[in-house]
Amino acid sequence: MPITPATATHSSSNGTADAILLELVDENGVTIGTAEKLSAHQPPGQLHRAFSVFLFDERGRLLLQQRALGKYHSPGVWSNTCCGHPYPGEAPFAAAARRTYEELGVSPSLMAEAGTVRYNHPDPASGLVEQEYNHLFVGLVQAAPRPDPEEVAQTAFVSQAELTERHAQDTFSAWFMTVLDAARPAVRELTGPSAGW
Repeated sequence: MPITPATATHSSSNGTADAILLELVDENGVTIGTAEKLSAHQPPGQLHRAFSVFLFDERGRLLLQQRALGKYHSPGVWSNTCCGHPYPGEAPFAAAARRTYEELGVSPSLMAEAGTVRYNHPDPASGLVEQEYNHLFVGLVQAAPRPDPEEVAQTAFVSQAELTERHAQDTFSAWFMTVLDAARPAVRELTGPSAGW
């Protein structure tokens, strides 16, 4: 695995780990400051920049991930291909590509911007709040995922019909349907009418 800001060990001068910072934004997505990751998710939540990735195979099936059980936020739930937060000053596109590789061991063969969506989703299980200005990306993946077990418990490629069945049976992230619905126009353009998205 390549060494990146997310995988490197950071120590401050006193030997403690540095906090992960998120970019705080206003309602128009303009950067207004930074906050430590966990504090930004404490109720009522601070509006911060995020991204969500939806990758599809050649058959128009969406790559889902089940979040690792050890994650402090929404462990064990199913969600879109990849989601996360850019570092302050990092372009959302670059962050999306970086985290997709770090979590799933694949690089998209194509990735395009698919708009933004703003939402406020409390997570009843953890008590944390997703107050996000989310940059959406859709793309194609041609390699088999090689997930990092600390990030991802398992993956699955699903058609629209299979997703409907799975969504009725399994637990999904609080933000999943919001980001998928916002990305649907770009998903349909990418996958074509026969895929049914």
